[in-house]
Amino acid sequence: MEGLDALPDITTLSPYVIRILGQNPGKFTLQGTYPHIQAFNFWKLTVFPVSRYLVGTNTYLIGQTNPYILIDAGQGEPEYIPVLERALRSNKPPQSALPDVSDIILTHRHHDHIDGLPSVLSLLSRLWTERCPGKAFHPPRIHKIPLTTPDAHLDTVAASIPTNHRTPAFDGDTIHTLKDGQKLYFTASPPSNEAYLQVLHTPGHTPDSLCLYLPLDRALFTADSVLGHGTAVFEDLGDYMASLRKMIEFNDSSPRDGQAQPNSKGRYDTVYPGHGNIILNGPKILAMYLQHRIEREQQILEVLKRPPPAPEESEGGSLEAIWTTWSLVGTIYAGYPQSLWEPAAHTADLHLKKLESDGRVKRGSGSGKDTQWIFLKG
Repeated sequence: MEGLDALPDITTLSPYVIRILGQNPGKFTLQGTYPHIQAFNFWKLTVFPVSRYLVGTNTYLIGQTNPYILIDAGQGEPEYIPVLERALRSNKPPQSALPDVSDIILTHRHHDHIDGLPSVLSLLSRLWTERCPGKAFHPPRIHKIPLTTPDAHLDTVAASIPTNHRTPAFDGDTIHTLKDGQKLYFTASPPSNEAYLQVLHTPGHTPDSLCLYLPLDRALFTADSVLGHGTAVFEDLGDYMASLRKMIEFNDSSPRDGQAQPNSKGRYDTVYPGHGNIILNGPKILAMYLQHRIEREQQILEVLKRPPPAPEESEGGSLEAIWTTWSLVGTIYAGYPQSLWEPAAHTADLHLKKLESDGRVKRGSGSGKDTQWIFLKG
């Protein structure tokens, strides 16, 4: 089986984008983020050995000279800071009176994207002091889509940032609130009215997940909603499928007179993911992601229409024939090693919860992988 190619620590992807690897390889950070990575053959499950696909979180510098926008701060690995410093120093000579980074955008709340904030800000402060001794350091603004409920880990990371390394929002919060459709501008030469990143709120992987559209590159930064290899994981499948549709519809339309109009050329070709290599045929892959979920959903419904494989004991002690999450997985993944059934059961459970919300199935008794499910006709 062929593993995934290693990526360089620093890669110039375009005149406006530099990718810097987070130096955090591990079984949860794909070239990689997930312990079982499904290759892009949606009709045959292929699993890469963990040790062969791991290179870590992608972070990105946006702009042609400082001040840059930094997308994500990595996991906080000490090895990341000298790599980021090298990327900042090896690009064009900095404009001495301007900061290295004006804004940091966090694509979502997961630790491998936010834990590096304190060390990144310390680096930026040191670089400023070396270049402009005696002048006050103006820290970058930190941006993120807000969560509806507090996240203890995010709050801990934000609280660990020293006061002199923060540029607070108007409400005094460390993190500035991002909104769907918001644009953040960066430096380009010659100046361009398309030198911006546009925010798309794309929940599903997490409630606060976002994508960023870069028109100058005809590119979409997808963070962990779409990966360079394999399929993404998600907390809410209904939200995730809606976000995939949103990304596809965004590509297929252009703003005109304040309204979305059909666009046969599309807005983007390239996808810059949160893990793994760039995707050159981005819209096609997004369509495949969505089609895969639709087909898996239909497969679950077709199995639920059949008689269960064997009677199972109900809560009252009697035997009855009824589907459970585990028996569904055993039927759908019968040709795969049982070691893969546990992660498959988690994904199946998310599909079933969505189908329950859609009124297609009914939840019975039991919990976890023993949850019982009934197909609803009509």
